[in-house]
Amino acid sequence: MDTPVLYKRLAAHYLDAIQAGTLAHGQRMPSLRNLMRLHSVSLSTALQLCRELESAGWLEARERSGYFVRQPARLALTAMAEPAVHRAPDPAQYVGIHARVSAFVANRRDRPVKINFSIARAAPHLYPGEPLRAALAKALRTRPELLTAAPQQRGDLGFRSVLARRALAGGMTLAPDDILVTNGCIEALNLALRAVTQAGDTVAVESPTFYGLLQVLESLGLRALEIPTSPRTGLSLEALELALRAYPDVRAVVVVPHLQNPLGSLMPDAHKRQLLKLCETSGIALIEDDTYTALADGDAPPRAIKSWDRTGQVIHCASLHKILAPGLRLGWIAAGRWQARVEMLKYAQTRNNEGLAQVGVAQFMGTGAYDRHLQRLRAALARQRERTADGIARYFPAGTRMNLPPGGLQVWVELPEDLSGQQLCEMALAEQILVAPGALFSNSARFDHCLRINCGWPYGPEVDAALRRLGELAGELARRPTARH
Repeated sequence: MDTPVLYKRLAAHYLDAIQAGTLAHGQRMPSLRNLMRLHSVSLSTALQLCRELESAGWLEARERSGYFVRQPARLALTAMAEPAVHRAPDPAQYVGIHARVSAFVANRRDRPVKINFSIARAAPHLYPGEPLRAALAKALRTRPELLTAAPQQRGDLGFRSVLARRALAGGMTLAPDDILVTNGCIEALNLALRAVTQAGDTVAVESPTFYGLLQVLESLGLRALEIPTSPRTGLSLEALELALRAYPDVRAVVVVPHLQNPLGSLMPDAHKRQLLKLCETSGIALIEDDTYTALADGDAPPRAIKSWDRTGQVIHCASLHKILAPGLRLGWIAAGRWQARVEMLKYAQTRNNEGLAQVGVAQFMGTGAYDRHLQRLRAALARQRERTADGIARYFPAGTRMNLPPGGLQVWVELPEDLSGQQLCEMALAEQILVAPGALFSNSARFDHCLRINCGWPYGPEVDAALRRLGELAGELARRPTARH
């Protein structure tokens, strides 16, 4: 029977045949007419299955000839190397990242940009704007006092209850009162760090890491100890153990275990348990940033580190900014044994979050519409990541490396021959293409030859042309001897 998902099942069948070598590179795919006859499907379904494989880079359409098997160019790229972990990290230092980030933000604000590869969110139409608008309107209609009465101190109880139920999917058992609503994940991280450190303390972070975290550390007068991080398995536990022996003043470890920003790594469960045990033994706080987990491929989310926490050592921080509504700064924190201190700090600094968004979002998240949204978003991002990765492999110079993550919004690119990512970004900006240079994601110079490229926008002709031009500029830069470090 012809169904909306039949073409996906057939596409998976033919992908298996391609990967097994049954359909070899360069071989002609069965014609649309033959596909219709072989599988008793409509022309629309036969065309959809071919386009599904074409969008993933496994088929190419040739005019008047049909579809032919091709191997995505990205498969020919050399895998990104694992970090060196045999020695203790560089001495902890004040971050000094503000000037670099400020210059980057100023460029983004003051110069015209047509294609923005620097952000880490999806296109607006991939978020459920209309259902959310309806949910907020209903919340205001049924509870008009949300605009005139003071909001609840920890956050709306209904919203916290939905978050607690949703946390079960990640293995966490939280009561609503274990959760404090915050202004996004960045406030949650601020509160977590303020609760467990004081100015001058050292905090272990992944390297590379999200530049917003480095800004937070600098603003709090904390020292960042950068720990080598694998593009596949996340923070190196061996390097962290060395660091804790070399620097006994480490007070906290901050990790993004799922789809780490910018690498996209996914920490295995065994590593998570070992990391928690190491922090418990050392008596240091483990701050878990759970921003991207819902974007991991597959319907079963990875298990949170917090799920193994029995002593309150894990401070779990999360938000809806990337996965549901960039326009709503809704985040939360479950701070374990530091919960009372975090609540005091929140009240002292920003008081309570407004309630309307929480009530409306709780109504939406409490229905199956939320799960369907996440499924659609993950599917769209998977297609866009695959096509972006294929474009990078086609257009960038030989020697380029790339990590294609199992979910999320971006890919991490390592340029060949240690080309300057900063120089490439400046050249691209002159042509109204904005990219995030690797130098933003570390206080050291070791990632200056890298880029973070967003995959949140549909891969159309404009995106393809911008990626092609970016690759051409990288080739031009490679021919400039002075561009090398």
